[in-house]
This record gives sequence, C-alpha cells and structure tokens, in this order.
Amino acid sequence: MENERVKSITYVNSNTLNLVFDNNKLLNIFNQFDLIHPDGMGVIIASQLLYGKKGLKKRITGSDFYPILNQVAIKNKWRVFFFGDKDTTLKKIVKINPRLIVTGWHNGYTYNDDEIVTEINNSKTDILIVGLGCPKQEKWIVENKDRLSVKVIIAVGDGIKVFAGIKKRGNRFMQTLGLEWVARLINNPMLYWKRYLIGIPLFLIRVIRLKYSSGK
Repeated sequence: MENERVKSITYVNSNTLNLVFDNNKLLNIFNQFDLIHPDGMGVIIASQLLYGKKGLKKRITGSDFYPILNQVAIKNKWRVFFFGDKDTTLKKIVKINPRLIVTGWHNGYTYNDDEIVTEINNSKTDILIVGLGCPKQEKWIVENKDRLSVKVIIAVGDGIKVFAGIKKRGNRFMQTLGLEWVARLINNPMLYWKRYLIGIPLFLIRVIRLKYSSGK
C-alpha cells in the first residue's frame, strides 16, 4: 500500500447515475475518483445495452467486497478508520472484528470537517472508510482528500453496516438475479419506494433514450 498520493474509491448504481444525470457538478465530483465500482445490476444491464459485448460483465457489490477487504486488511495489518453512520454501528464494527486494527471511528452526524480531518491524520491510518451516504460522502471526500494523510479512501454509504454485520441482504437467489433491492424495499418501503419504484423505470428510460440518440 505504498502510494504517492491518496487513492479514492466509490461505487455507482442506477440511483447514483440518476443523481448525476444533468448534474454536471455532481458528475465532476465522481470523475475525480480513481476507481468506481459498478454496484447493481442496473449498471451492468445499461453498459451491455449501450456497448454490447464491450459492456461490463460483473458487478462488485459492497456486501461482497467489504468482507474480503476486511480479511485482507487483517492479514496485512492495515490500519482502518471508520467515519459515518451511528455510534452504535461503529461500536459493533470494533466488537465483531477484534483482529482488525481500528485506529479510530467517528459517527456521521456530529462532526466538524477540520476536527475530523485532524483526528483521522493523528490516527495514522492506512484506509479511511466513509459512510455518509451518496452523494454527501463523495462531496466530502473530494473536498478533503488533499488534506488527509491516508493511503486509500473508500466511500461505502450504507455498506458501513456490512463491517458491523448488521446489513440485511436478500437470499442467494435474489443476489444471483440482482434483485436484492426488492428485499430492501420490503424491509423499508418508506425509505426506498421512490428510489426503486420511480428510480429504476426512470433509469431504464434514460438508458434507452441514450442508446437510440447516440445511434448505438
């Protein structure tokens, strides 16, 4: 993990792409990340509709990636700082991962930018996990990454709950078909109804329009 500068990583799904549609400021923020993971079948389907065989073949979900990251961090003795979500969630991360070197944590509700940057830098951490929700976390990372003396920053959104072992997933069948959003909608309809019942059709319409307007 010897890097000349901090590396920033985030993810996109159909909801993320809906947010950046016709929002050049937000698009510019995402374009400043070093790596963007395709998280969600909507992104895969869209890429294949637009680019055919050159489209993306596989999604990288946080629920699959973060446990692997956790184990690799333990193996390599990488130091990790968690920023976001609630104090109760962060305490569970420390409790269920006793072998993980957690240099510090801070909730995502009561913080001052200058103070949290100082706290993170003083912890001498390698990896900063940021779970403030999209696009708040991406904006925060872009605005502050040049002040952070870390090696990698990963925007994880609600995925910070994966590290705490409290994020619910759909069953294996739903995971295979990319329908985990259905489980999230059922578990919390008030939070997700607009994102999925309106957002998914809107995303598909935009992709189809783009395909035919570009002549692909």
